[in-house]
Amino acid sequence: MSDFFNPGPTVPRPDPYAHKAKHDAIARNYHHKGITGFWRQVTDLVIAVAVLAVIAGLCIWLF
Repeated sequence: MSDFFNPGPTVPRPDPYAHKAKHDAIARNYHHKGITGFWRQVTDLVIAVAVLAVIAGLCIWLF
């Protein structure tokens, strides 16, 4: 049985600068690849939404 008062191992805190680093990397990618990189991300997003819509449609149709 586990000890109720033992909090367990400590979890490392998330990096507070990770979001900015990701944003900077995406912005650098846009500046490097130009508008084609933007359209590639837009089409990837549209494809992902379409796949989720198909899955939701199948669930509605089956149930």
